[in-house]
Amino acid sequence: MNYLFPLLAVVIWSGNTVVNKLAVGQIAPAEIGFYRWVLAGALLTPFLLRATLAHWPVIRANLGKLVTLGLLGMAVYQCLAYYAAALTSATNMGIILSLMPLMSLALASVLLRHKLSLAALLGALVSLGGVLLVITQGNPQQLISHGVNLGDGMMIVATLAYGVYGVLLKKWNLPLPPLLMLYLQVLVAIVALAPLYLASPHHGLNAGNLPLVLYAGLLASIVGALAWMQGVQRMGPSRMSLFFNLLPVLTAAIAAVVLGEQLTSYHLVGGALTLAGVLLAELWRPREKPAAAVSAR
Repeated sequence: MNYLFPLLAVVIWSGNTVVNKLAVGQIAPAEIGFYRWVLAGALLTPFLLRATLAHWPVIRANLGKLVTLGLLGMAVYQCLAYYAAALTSATNMGIILSLMPLMSLALASVLLRHKLSLAALLGALVSLGGVLLVITQGNPQQLISHGVNLGDGMMIVATLAYGVYGVLLKKWNLPLPPLLMLYLQVLVAIVALAPLYLASPHHGLNAGNLPLVLYAGLLASIVGALAWMQGVQRMGPSRMSLFFNLLPVLTAAIAAVVLGEQLTSYHLVGGALTLAGVLLAELWRPREKPAAAVSAR
């Protein structure tokens, strides 16, 4: 029964990557990014306003850190993903996003001075090779002649931003409940994305894009986050991290059914290498107790 919580979260987040792709042409990236967090904030406020006031001294003392986390994890990461969706496939996005645990390990070695194991280094090389196969469509020489597709590049930067977010979340380990942390970062994202929303062209909400906003704002931002937090509480963070590795597989499956995306040989080989590298690094690393995860992908 405990496995249902992380599985539900990863299925929802995999679906959200496909929603990013479905949003192309239906609603501007800045619009769905802004509406998503406004909806999530409106739904969470009645339940967390009192807790916000009760924890205000701690919030005020850590306001700069909360703003940084909100910018990286909620605003930059998701906004870049919406823009990337117009330029690359959902399958590519899922495979690139699966690099996040390895990016976090590498960043932790710099920011937290954690020593990288041999398994982590080997895993990073294997995964990097897998991602290179995907973004060059099976022809690595294309990287030299044509560079990286802009959408894939945006997704790499988005994944890096989320990796930095995860490491800072652990480094600072703020003394606030996880759900309240999520809510406060949602508020930061609303404020941060408001100027971009106002400056961008608007499609407006309609029958075609409203379900996408509801999925992103309710399921991906709240239900997925709550399911993940429940999983962390019941199973522990170390076991939970392995479920995240299902994301590229589930994203590719959902994209094939919903979007009709074709799985090519370079997707299969590159995805397998990426997943193998992450598993190598995850399964042979020393176990430790990370900070409580706050996720809303």
